[in-house]
Order: sequence, then C-alpha cells, then structure tokens
Amino acid sequence: MLQAAAAGVLLLFASVDASEQRTTQQVNPKAATLAEFTKRVDAYVEVHRKLEGTLPKLPEQTDPYQIDKHERALGRLIQEARKTAKPGDIFTPAMQRLVRSLLVPIFRGADGRQLKAEILDNEYKGNVKLAVNARYPDDVPISTVPPQVLAQLPKLPEQLEYRFVQNHMILFDPHAHIIADFVERVF
Repeated sequence: MLQAAAAGVLLLFASVDASEQRTTQQVNPKAATLAEFTKRVDAYVEVHRKLEGTLPKLPEQTDPYQIDKHERALGRLIQEARKTAKPGDIFTPAMQRLVRSLLVPIFRGADGRQLKAEILDNEYKGNVKLAVNARYPDDVPISTVPPQVLAQLPKLPEQLEYRFVQNHMILFDPHAHIIADFVERVF
C-alpha cells in the first residue's frame, strides 16, 4: 500500500512537472521579454523614488538653478546606487532586439523619413558618447519622440522617458538628467 501511495505521488509530481514544461514552452517570447523589461524598469523606479525621497522637496516656485541643483543631487545619488550599472541592465539584449523590431516598420514606412527628421530636428552635430548611468550631456538638445514611436513601445512610469541621441534610443531619467540605459542603432 505504501508503495502504491509513493507511486501515486511520483506520478502526480511527474504530471505537474510535465504541465510546467508545457506552460514554459507556451510562453510568448515577446510577452516574456516585455515582462522582464517591466520588472527591470520597476526596479530602477524603486531606487529612483527611494533616493528622491531623501532630498528636500523643491518649492512650488522654483527657478532653473534650483531645478538643476536638484537634478544633479538626485543624479549623483542614483549614480552611486547604480555604480556597477552597464548597458543591457534594463534594455536586455532580447529587449533591444524587440525595440528594433517594433521600430523598423515605423522608420522604414511611408512616414519614416519625416519621423527621423522630426526626431533629429535639433540634433547635436558632434559625436555623443553614450554611457549608462552618465549625466545626459548638457549641450545636447533633448529630442522629441513622435506619438507613432511611443505607441509601439511599452508605457513608462513618469520617472523615465524614451529619447533619441543620434540613431540611438535612450531610457532617460528627466528628474536626474541621467541615461538609465540605451539601445544602439534603432534607425
């Protein structure tokens, strides 16, 4: 009787294991990539919020100097907290491929040339070296992102924005003025 019960338990575990394998195999790779991206974005935002909460609040009436000072202070805190950050920490290689695949039809489509021109309208003509966790260069204009592009990308919390620098897409933290991560060559 004990052997029969043990055999039944083993059979149960075997069927659960087979069920888990089928579930794992049925997961949509795009959905899994997006879920992982969201998890990484949420982790960044959690650090951002925690550190921003340690800074004095900006007064209702602020001037550009106070805003810049606050951004730089938050930026230093985030940079210290993420001192080992590297490309791909948020935009994993799978997410980078997904971003490119989502944007290729837009930039190769009928309006692609116009959209690129809108994005690069105020583009800095010099060479920009992107670095994760670095301050966004003060002398480089912050690009616009057309609604057609935003519609293809996962929605972000207010602490992060998609922006373009030359033909690269960055994950920009506007409160800290730093580059959280980037995807090279999206055009």
